Amino acid sequence: MNEIKNFHAAGSAYVLPNIHKILVLRPNAIGDFMFCLPALAALKAAYPDAHLSFIGKSWHADFMRDRPSPIDEVLVIPSVPGISVPPDARCDGREIEHFCASMRKRRYDLAVQIYGGGRYSNPFIKRLGARHCIGLKAPDAEALDRSVPFVYLQNERLRFLEVVGLAGARTVTLANPLVAIERDREEAARVVPERKVPLVILQPGASDVRRHWPTHNFAWVGDALASRGMRIVMCGIAGERHLVADVIENMRAPAIDLTGKLSLSGLCGLLERASLLISNDTGPLHLAVEMARPCVGIYWLTNLLVSGPLNQARHRAAMSIKIHCPICGQENVRARCEHDVCFVDDIAADEVLAMAEDLLDER
Repeated sequence: MNEIKNFHAAGSAYVLPNIHKILVLRPNAIGDFMFCLPALAALKAAYPDAHLSFIGKSWHADFMRDRPSPIDEVLVIPSVPGISVPPDARCDGREIEHFCASMRKRRYDLAVQIYGGGRYSNPFIKRLGARHCIGLKAPDAEALDRSVPFVYLQNERLRFLEVVGLAGARTVTLANPLVAIERDREEAARVVPERKVPLVILQPGASDVRRHWPTHNFAWVGDALASRGMRIVMCGIAGERHLVADVIENMRAPAIDLTGKLSLSGLCGLLERASLLISNDTGPLHLAVEMARPCVGIYWLTNLLVSGPLNQARHRAAMSIKIHCPICGQENVRARCEHDVCFVDDIAADEVLAMAEDLLDER
């Protein structure tokens, strides 16, 4: 009881005693995972001897295997409504309870919820039985021991650092915590054999069509950089094949098509070798940011607010401030209209090229 009282009374600078096991909940996609790495690094620095378990998805387990990071183990979450699957999904309650019971048996000292406002995630993390629970809280979410209000359109990396600050974690460095490992390099070398010609990676896809910079702009920038002696590589998942094909078709210079040919691990290996990445606001961009690789990000206004990196030296942001749909005129900041149209097509290709050349000249 005194420990809880001190925890509340001493403020966010208080480091809890007797923290041996920490649990963090964030079963997200690639870019979303990158946002929480600075907070995980701060948490590990505050509790260097604690075992840090991360509740994520199967891809987290595959990607983080043998990779140096603040995470000691990844625990794959089952299908849980509102967390790992949609809220109305039919799930096996016995499987969920079995997972929760196994977490309770581990007797975690601190659980950290950094997965949304907590409507679904706060009740879930409280079921895991940790001595202390901290995290994010929207107005309609259950209370935790300590929480940071979940407010729309705030920088995710800073938000998560504020959450772990509730347990005394402090940002001691802005050094990026993600590094390539040998299996990353081996896969990248198999797909793109190493040569002395510098590589530039173009990433024309993103999960939201509104963030798709026009492919003819990617092509124009790719040609301009190829004329500087760069080797152009196109990346994307299988569902982005049409975008990559359109860029290549509009280019005069040759480009290597890696659509669907690299795992996330292999992409790490390729980014380590690349002189530059030019990308829409999507997972590979934030992977490059956390690896401290030179990159130009093409952002829609709201996305830069949410996902802007902490380190700026090797990052340039080309941003559109368009907020109204060009078809229906609806403002798309707080509500999305039905039209799948580009909101970043007013970003000029020569602006992106100037940023790219600036980073290349610095190298």
